[in-house]
Amino acid sequence: MPGLRLDYAVPSPDLADYVALFYDFAVEDEVFADVERAGHAQFRFMLGGEGSVYTFADGVEQDAPLAHFRGATTGVTRIRILGPAQVLGFGLLPGGWAAMVGVDAAGLLNRRIDAGQLLDPSHLARTVTALREADDHPARIAVLESFVRETVRAEAGAAVAFMRSVDAWLSDDPSPDMASLIAGTGLSARQIERKCNALYGAPPKLLARKYRALRAAVALATAGEALPDLLARGFYDQSHLIRELKQFTGLTPRQILEQPTLLAQATMAQRSALAGQVHPITSAT
Repeated sequence: MPGLRLDYAVPSPDLADYVALFYDFAVEDEVFADVERAGHAQFRFMLGGEGSVYTFADGVEQDAPLAHFRGATTGVTRIRILGPAQVLGFGLLPGGWAAMVGVDAAGLLNRRIDAGQLLDPSHLARTVTALREADDHPARIAVLESFVRETVRAEAGAAVAFMRSVDAWLSDDPSPDMASLIAGTGLSARQIERKCNALYGAPPKLLARKYRALRAAVALATAGEALPDLLARGFYDQSHLIRELKQFTGLTPRQILEQPTLLAQATMAQRSALAGQVHPITSAT
């Protein structure tokens, strides 16, 4: 696509419970402005792009430091990158959040934090140097994988087990109900809500709405799914569908079909092409 390049990489098996996908994103233009859909937490190295800014769904603006965590989001995030710049990072699954970050995810919902506040600054600096010296995409992804392995600092078995239950709950039913999640985890509704806030940044009902909307958007964009089939995904009517897609993707159904943004077009097409290689909660959203 003119002005940008986006390449994904599937994590190695030992990182699959921590990382959704690695990515290597380059912007050539002096200014690149777009919107990011609601999604997982992210870790990013911003090489170049000094002065780049996030504007979150509630209107709060924060700059994008050289190395930072961007928490999970429950609405669209506007991003303005001053190019040329390269963004190297990865989607951080709840298991990865527990293993690498360890703080309550709800505290960083729709916010970013300088990675130097949570991780060893010298380790971050060494990784930045290695990324700048890497010759090609595979070499850069290898640096990122090493960074994750060296940064994991907590045993996350319980978090990973809970994540698997919640992700299956979110993926297996277009409108999942709490009763099935309670039965699947053996936890109470209050315990589930507390753990979802700690690992996903949001309660289960909001997660269900978010991923329902993201799946519908991808089905519309990549397969041209018809309106009756979209509504059957758990939407009350067409107005409800439009509102939910607008909140979580920033686009109406018509815009998804006719005027998708560059970032939406690239992310939805490339992620859906990875079906079978990653969990459906990644490839179908």
